[in-house]
Amino acid sequence: MKIVILNDYGYLNGGAGQIALSSAIALARRGYDTTVFVAVPPIMPELRASHLDVVCCDQHDILTDPRRLRAAAQGIWNVKAARRMDQLLDGLPRGETILHAHTWSKSLSSSVLRTAMRRKFPVICTLHDYFAACPNGTFFNFPQNRICRLRGLSCHCLRSNCDVRSYPQKLWRFARNMVQKHLGHLPKGVSHFIVVSNFCQDVFAPYLPAAAGVSRLDNPIDMPQSEPVEVHENRRFIAVGQVTRLKGVDIFARAAAALQAEAVFVGEGPCRAEVAAIYPSALVTGWKSRGEVVQWLRTALALVFPSLCFETQGLAVLEAAALGVPAIVPDTCAAREMVGDGATGLWFKGGDADDLARQMRRLLDDAALARRLGQAAYDRFHRQAPTMEHHLDGLLKIYEAVLGA
Repeated sequence: MKIVILNDYGYLNGGAGQIALSSAIALARRGYDTTVFVAVPPIMPELRASHLDVVCCDQHDILTDPRRLRAAAQGIWNVKAARRMDQLLDGLPRGETILHAHTWSKSLSSSVLRTAMRRKFPVICTLHDYFAACPNGTFFNFPQNRICRLRGLSCHCLRSNCDVRSYPQKLWRFARNMVQKHLGHLPKGVSHFIVVSNFCQDVFAPYLPAAAGVSRLDNPIDMPQSEPVEVHENRRFIAVGQVTRLKGVDIFARAAAALQAEAVFVGEGPCRAEVAAIYPSALVTGWKSRGEVVQWLRTALALVFPSLCFETQGLAVLEAAALGVPAIVPDTCAAREMVGDGATGLWFKGGDADDLARQMRRLLDDAALARRLGQAAYDRFHRQAPTMEHHLDGLLKIYEAVLGA
């Protein structure tokens, strides 16, 4: 079996990239003939040292390319990447090769997937986001700051000014998705989809072709088991990730300010100043290494995951659980699947800072509750930890089933 992993970037820049590149390295270590196909350098050293092949198109991502017309064209249909994919496939046996796409919307475009489909190579997509159905990839209306319930690519969708930047940008995204759908044959030409939550699968259900297979496979989280955090001794609430409105950072800041609670945002983003204006006592650490994130989580009473959008999973919730730190999550996103309300963590009404503050207050006032939730989260995670080895076992079963179909 030969495996080609597709990802926009050759380095780690988020959860999807972490899954794509770390799984490629792990597949190569198991002895599988693995190639990583990316658009944007640099290539992280771990890939170079892992006895796998790397094909890089040496392109910008479409957000940072100084030549904006080139970026606009590349984002809709990346001609150079399609040609490089054609060249790669010339040397690979059809019937023995799997193409597994993780991200493509930031640079590669659907052109590379269509190239493989045209040549009858099976394509698998992991749905880390909602770009296969929604023009802005989130089912979120940014100007209105709320979840969008419109059908993706409908007339109502076209008229909706939902983009984070401008309506012209929305029209470009809409055009990109129309090209992706009709010229790129996405999602109809994909052999198999991998979802990371039942919530995500339910959102995608109206958009995926009936003939395509769909498998649920948890993202790998390799967190060595150690003694659980004594969360009842902590007083700090921590959020991990991008400091943006989409991630609900203003909700968390307002809730913490109402309680005068210690709040830490482990991450970076354009809303740093807004967080400081809402709650000057809050700390925004900037981006931290994985090890540093873990150390911050060990100081937490709870993880706050205040995202306003659907999400597809929410890795930080599981990473916190692995340490014995309970999470407070909105009832409107996929993260609720990983938290039993009142059992391993708490839910709050999505977008409601007052209700978030109410749940935070419960933990501040009830050390026994915090300790019970943290221990239960820890036990649940380690009962069947989603390690990379378990992830690879599931992944290889999917590959074999698709090749054998």
